[in-house]
Amino acid sequence: MSDALVIGGTRFIGRHVVREFLDRGYDVTIFNRGTRENPFAGDARVDHVRGDRTNDGDLDRAADAVDPDVVVDCVAYKPAEVEAAVSIFEDADAYVFVSSGSAYGAEVIPKREGATELCDCTPEQAVADDGESYGPRKAAGDRVVFDAAERGVGAMSVRPCVVYGPHDYTERLDYWLRRVDEHDRVIVPGDGTNVWHRAYVEDVASAVRVVAERGTPGEAYNVGDRRLVTLEEMVRLIARAMDADVEVVHAGARELAAGGLRPTDFPLYREYPHVLATGKLAALGWTSTPVEEAMARTVDEHRESGRDGSEHDPGRDAEERVLGVLDTL
Repeated sequence: MSDALVIGGTRFIGRHVVREFLDRGYDVTIFNRGTRENPFAGDARVDHVRGDRTNDGDLDRAADAVDPDVVVDCVAYKPAEVEAAVSIFEDADAYVFVSSGSAYGAEVIPKREGATELCDCTPEQAVADDGESYGPRKAAGDRVVFDAAERGVGAMSVRPCVVYGPHDYTERLDYWLRRVDEHDRVIVPGDGTNVWHRAYVEDVASAVRVVAERGTPGEAYNVGDRRLVTLEEMVRLIARAMDADVEVVHAGARELAAGGLRPTDFPLYREYPHVLATGKLAALGWTSTPVEEAMARTVDEHRESGRDGSEHDPGRDAEERVLGVLDTL
């Protein structure tokens, strides 16, 4: 395999997928509308086909222009989009759908491919755009992949948990990065042991390539850091990467209420642990970046980015009220 077509390719996961395939000697083409800044503009190794992935004619044109060996679908959010892609690219050696750990419909620890129940997806959810239907839509996309493999298509899925790292436009982690960078006392909701499995973005990109090269059609592969950290451990990792001295302050629901806050107001907090088994992917030879190294790279890019996570900020004034209450206890 030598020619890779990345549907998307300029923002977060897609950007790192392009870099991963380039570093492995592939000829890479990105396919998107061209409405966002292209980090590969001027790079002669990356071709660009403009088009709308929701337009089957545009996808057909991309298939004819590239004749790819590998197709990586980073921006398929509805099952109908996956259905079109597996049909149009049925002759590719590998079609890799970027699904999500949110596709799992059962709360078990850990969630395993082929064993843990997936979300159901109603016809209404299949065409929706809201956050609540995201997991069901990804699960439906996985089922399209499985059906396509039964027809002989080289279709596979990767299921990342919450992805973090350089160029993360969601800014969920940027909130915590800014808190540690600017304050010496950081509130962590609960007792700090909350676990929401995360995946470093470069590892997601390498997982996509490994699955394309060595995966089995019709299979899904979970992606997540091989070493999990709690929310408090994540904050301490950030502090070490920033060479910062911070005090982690635990605040339960009652203490947070003094500032009009709830634990779920804090990004990357989840009441029930979300953990994905990653042994199936590791069996293909995939490894993850040590979390200390991953966080150091993330911090370096954050400081250059200008992102501040303000969209997810529960409010420092509210946090200060909580700290004041805790100081009186």
